[in-house]
Amino acid sequence: MAPKKYTAARPLPDGCILTDSEKKNWRIGKIIGKGGFGLIYLASLDVNVPVRDDTDFVIKVEYHENGPLFSELKFYQRAAKQDTMNKWKKSKHKEFLGIPTYWGSGLAENNGTRYRFMVMDRLGTDLQKVLMENGGQLRKPAVLQLGVLMLDVLEYIHDNEYVHADIKAANLLLGHRDPSKVYLADYGLSYRYCPNGEHKEYKENPKKGHNGTIEYTSIDAHKGVAASRRGDLEVLGYCLLHWQCGTLPWLSSLRNPAEVQEAKAKLMSNLPDSVLNMSISGSSMEIARFLSSVKNLGYNEKPDYQAFRMILSAAGPLGPLDLSRPRALEMARPTTQRAASQPKTTDKKPARSKPVVSVEEDDEEELGGSTPNKDWSKTKRETHKQRPKKGDMAAKRSTRQRSMPNESDEDFSDEDEPVPPRVHPRTRAGARHRQEHEQFL
Repeated sequence: MAPKKYTAARPLPDGCILTDSEKKNWRIGKIIGKGGFGLIYLASLDVNVPVRDDTDFVIKVEYHENGPLFSELKFYQRAAKQDTMNKWKKSKHKEFLGIPTYWGSGLAENNGTRYRFMVMDRLGTDLQKVLMENGGQLRKPAVLQLGVLMLDVLEYIHDNEYVHADIKAANLLLGHRDPSKVYLADYGLSYRYCPNGEHKEYKENPKKGHNGTIEYTSIDAHKGVAASRRGDLEVLGYCLLHWQCGTLPWLSSLRNPAEVQEAKAKLMSNLPDSVLNMSISGSSMEIARFLSSVKNLGYNEKPDYQAFRMILSAAGPLGPLDLSRPRALEMARPTTQRAASQPKTTDKKPARSKPVVSVEEDDEEELGGSTPNKDWSKTKRETHKQRPKKGDMAAKRSTRQRSMPNESDEDFSDEDEPVPPRVHPRTRAGARHRQEHEQFL
């Protein structure tokens, strides 16, 4: 049976009240973002007045049968409870951990349509927008500091049996109140690599090959191997290299995943020279060493996160995060690398594709609801704007939504876990990202 295709949720009426599983009431305000299948609203606990523009909360809303928000909820309820994160920070002597705070979730119904929602911290702009404003690059100290911050997040989620599996600039968000804080967001593709302490086995599966954001996906993922801690660190290494140098050797081959895989294998096999040749005066030595250490990791081996932090901190103490535009000298790179980053002019611009994940019925039972359709694991996310139908305008007559029962925030005890996320093999960065990148070369 062909997988069911899902669309973005229609807007809920302005000012409606949603009640989460702990009976807290939330008032929604204006829509401030759209991601995948969902809408993101400003939100407030003060339900008696309109939501202020400077509120500290947002609510993600998706159709009940959709799956990405469901998967993200599983991650937060299993691995990112506030008490758990606070204990980890204390044990590691960390004052900050860049994981957004989860405040609640639930189900609601409007005009016969069921929705799932999740309340989160409001965050600021994403790093992809910062990169575009800076000509596609960041200063070296900022890149290294971002790497250290992400290592903290990855160590925490890895300690709690999860990998992120989709690290990229668009998923790094600055703090709403404090832009010096950076959060790794969007856990819709997070994967439980070690359920109940048992690591997934290494198994290549060509049918699942090349999954992920093609620019950064790990070599394991190109081979169809389940996501792992090693894979997360490899993806982070490619991101750091791209942010510092403004290019990657395989950007001109994104329409051919096999060529991208071959180019990544070549870069990893020729370290450190393959990375040092991409920058001026060997200024990418830390990233070369970082990727060399990743290369030496076993598939199910626990990384030495502190050793990776030391690699990125070798140049000295990292000061305040400076995301300003790099100086002209820092932005310069060899002509061969500029040429390599140019997409082939004979190719059509690839369409932007979105990831989806698959879920098991047992997981939905733990949340106390019904399972999203299991045949959606190969579905592409739609990127066009979904206009509300005329019939939906009747929703404005009601401002309070009927809450749905049995949405539990308790932890999980299942033994079965969904297969790794299925993603269209073409690039997810999309034509717009590369078009904006090209103009700075």
